[in-house]
Amino acid sequence: MGIANVLVSESSGITKPQTTQKTASDGNSSKELQDNFLTLLIAQMKNQDPTNPMDNSQLTSQLAQINTLAGIERLNTTLGMVSGQIDDSLSVNASNMIGKGVMVPGNKILVATSESESSDSKEETVTTPFGFELVHEADSVIITIQDENGNVVREVDLGAIPAGVSSFTWDGVLNDGTTALDGSYTFSVNASYDGKKVSSTSLSYSVVYGVINSKVNNKVLLDLGILGSISIDEVRQIL
Repeated sequence: MGIANVLVSESSGITKPQTTQKTASDGNSSKELQDNFLTLLIAQMKNQDPTNPMDNSQLTSQLAQINTLAGIERLNTTLGMVSGQIDDSLSVNASNMIGKGVMVPGNKILVATSESESSDSKEETVTTPFGFELVHEADSVIITIQDENGNVVREVDLGAIPAGVSSFTWDGVLNDGTTALDGSYTFSVNASYDGKKVSSTSLSYSVVYGVINSKVNNKVLLDLGILGSISIDEVRQIL
């Protein structure tokens, strides 16, 4: 058939830790509210009418609100510290992907001719892996490969494929039995189950050349060379 299945692996999303800028106080922090409340309370106690003392229910209600606000602030601080530590760890792990192959959304297959390692020094055709992600299992998956001019050069029925990410390699053989020329090819996926179309996402292969800490969207981006940069949470497979 000319197309071989390759081991599937999983990937996880990494996001860059959020940075917080210190802003001027707006007077609504629990500490400031508490100070203001105590100041007003002391002034009110000094000037209250002995025949009409302060309502204890109002005092209790205001103290409860201050304590609630203080608790929320402490919780937000704690969660921010935990989130920052997790994101720092994920950012470090992203650097471990440098030099590795990944499958990301795309529909390209690159073909090149290289010298064989065997003693007869014959040339062999090398192609980059391709793949797809199915939202549901399919009992029929047809791959159509086209050249740069849009001509169909190979069509293969892969049969039944489970849901999730799958990757394959093409041997470069065309429908007429000849070998594909060096260059860039595109492919499309037609998946179905019981006669109904199954949604799929085409995946292309690339090598990670570096990690970019984006200041624009606060994300960790992967440098894929000529394919540009992509958010690490878009990686579907690590080869």
